[in-house]
Parts: sequence; C-alpha cells; structure tokens
Amino acid sequence: MFSFLLFCLSFSTQTSSTVYDFSLTGIDGKEININAFKGKKILFVNVASKCGYTPQYEGLQKLYEQNRENLVIIGLPCNQFMRQEPGSSEEIQAFCTKNYGVTFPITEKVNVKGDKIHPLYNWLTRKELNGVEDSKVKWNFQKYLINEEGNLIQVFGSKVKPLAEEITVAIKS
Repeated sequence: MFSFLLFCLSFSTQTSSTVYDFSLTGIDGKEININAFKGKKILFVNVASKCGYTPQYEGLQKLYEQNRENLVIIGLPCNQFMRQEPGSSEEIQAFCTKNYGVTFPITEKVNVKGDKIHPLYNWLTRKELNGVEDSKVKWNFQKYLINEEGNLIQVFGSKVKPLAEEITVAIKS
C-alpha cells in the first residue's frame, strides 16, 4: 500500500512538457492516442448532457467539421457540476450522436477537479505543469486550446461559444 501511495504521489507531481504525455480512454473503452494528433490544434472540452450549455455540442461539431484538417476536438464528459452528466458511456454516446451528430472523439467520464482529478486536467489547470497559466474548471463546457506542438495556448470559459470569433481566430493563428 505504501509503495502505491508513493507511486501516486510521484505521478501527481511529475511535470509534463506537452499534452502528448497523457493518454485518454474513449467512451468506447479504447485508448485515444493523443500523439496521433501531433501537428493539429486540440480543443479539450468538459461536456455534460443535462446542462444549459449542452447545445454547444452543435457548435463544437460545426467547428470540428470546418477545421478537421488542423483541429481535433475531444469531449470529456464530467459529472462534477450538479451531476449534469449522470449517464453511462452508452447513454452519453447515444445522446451525442442522436441529438448533435457528434463525430469528434468523446472520452469516458473524467474528473476535472478535486482529489481524483484526471492527470490531463491536472496539467491543463496548473501553470507549474503546463507552463502557461493556472486555471480552475468552473463549469461544464470550459475549453482548453492546445497548439500543434502540444502546448497550452488559451483557456475559454463556458460562456464562450465554440464558433465565437475568439476561438476561431485562435484556431487559425
């Protein structure tokens, strides 16, 4: 038990220089190889199906379709904000497909804050790890934009719609 705690502690304090140091599990249980997206921008979005911002799935899908050559969007379901993502992986996937025609990658549920924060979100939210800024995930549909080299370049709050000029300009720059 003690060696497991030491492993967890060393892992949580390990600095990672780029997003490519992490792995994700897709909603289908298969690994999402982030390394496969080198050379493209990546937009990570914590998503939920029962949130006032849920209609942003439509804008995310349009943004993905319009920029597929140079952008990958990854939706990360999270149930930490008023339990607005209560469904199983199968229910989440069916909801996204049926209601919004989502074709971008969706992961299994993750924690984006707290003691059980996913290592990716630990990196995204801590300047000492990402080298850019500290942030807190305040609600569903907060967006983190990563450049082609795997570095954090900008954070967008939940209210910023996927097709907002500030996002589309950042993707094209």
